[in-house]
Amino acid sequence: MKVLVTGAAGFIGFHTVVKLINQKHQVVGLDNINSYYDVALKYDRLTELGIEKDQAEKFNSISESTTHSSNFKFIRMNVEDRDALPKLFETEKFDSVCHLAAQAGVRYSLQNPEAYIDSNIVGFLNILECCRQFAVHHLAYASSSSVYGLNKTIPFKTSDNVDHPISLYAATKKSNELMAHTYSHLYGFLTTGLRFFTVYGPWGRPDMAMFLFTDAMVKGKPIKVFNNGIMERDFTYIDDIVEGVVRVLEKDTQQRESDKELYKVYNIGNNKSEKLMTFISAIEKALGITAKKDMLPMQPGDVSKTWANVDDLIKDYGYRPNTSIDVGVKKFIDWYTKYYNI
Repeated sequence: MKVLVTGAAGFIGFHTVVKLINQKHQVVGLDNINSYYDVALKYDRLTELGIEKDQAEKFNSISESTTHSSNFKFIRMNVEDRDALPKLFETEKFDSVCHLAAQAGVRYSLQNPEAYIDSNIVGFLNILECCRQFAVHHLAYASSSSVYGLNKTIPFKTSDNVDHPISLYAATKKSNELMAHTYSHLYGFLTTGLRFFTVYGPWGRPDMAMFLFTDAMVKGKPIKVFNNGIMERDFTYIDDIVEGVVRVLEKDTQQRESDKELYKVYNIGNNKSEKLMTFISAIEKALGITAKKDMLPMQPGDVSKTWANVDDLIKDYGYRPNTSIDVGVKKFIDWYTKYYNI
C-alpha cells in the first residue's frame, strides 16, 4: 500500500511513519515544519527517518530516506498550497492518506485563530479535493476529543452530541468531520475520523503536559497545575495510538463498502480516565524529583475530564491499548533524559 502521511515531522505522524515503514508499506511524508514549537525537534524526528535537515528544509522538493530508501520519501509542503498539493497526488498516486497535519493546541487557538482556519479548514478541504480528484481509496484523518466540549456523559461515545465546541480548535475538528461526511456521501470514497485523546510518549510535543511537567521539574521550576489539580484525562501511550491508526489503514475495507459505511468516526484512546495528580506522581517517581506545584484555575477552552469509549474500535479493528501510565511515563523519561543528555 502506498500512503501519504501528512504531519510526518510531528509527534503522532513520526511514529505512524515508523510503524508503516516497519510494516513494509511505501510512505511519503509531508510536513510544513512550522514554528508552533521548536523546529529542531521536528528536524531530529526526520533525521531518525533518514531525512537530513538540509534536505527537509526545501519546500516542494521530494527527498529519499538514506535509511529507508525503498519505502520512505519526504516533502516539505503546506497543505494549504492549492497548486502544489494536487501535483504531489498526481505524481505519487496514493492508495490511502493518513492526514495528521493540523494546527494543534487549544490555548494557542485563543490568540491565533487564523492559523486554525488556514491549516485545519482550508488545508483539510485541499486534502479532500485531492482524494476525490486522484481516486484515493481511503482517507483516515485526525479529529480530537476536544469536539466533545462540555459533554456531561462519561465516558465519551461517538454517538454523543458534539454540537457545542468550546474552542476554535475543537470547532475546526468538528468541521473536518462534517466535511469528510459530505465528501464520502457525494464522491463515494472512504473517510475515517479518529478522535485522539491525550497522547504522550517519546518524541512528544513540547507544548503538552508530559513534556512541560518533565522539563519544569528537571529545571527546578514549578509546574502549572490547572483547575487546582482536579482534572482527569484519557492519557494514551503513543504506541497504542499508532497501533490503532495503522490497523485502520491496513484493514480490508470491502465490508464497509458493501455495508455502505463510507463515513466512520472512532474514539482512539486508552479506554479509561486517569487523575492528573496520578500522572504527575508517575513523572515524579520516574525522575526521582518531587514537583513544585503552582495550582491555578481552569483555563478557557479546557474541560475537567476526558474518557474515551473505544468499544467500536475494539469491535471493528481489534484495538486494545495496554500500556500502563507507569510504563509509558518511564519510557518518555528515558527518551527525554537521553535526548537532552541529562
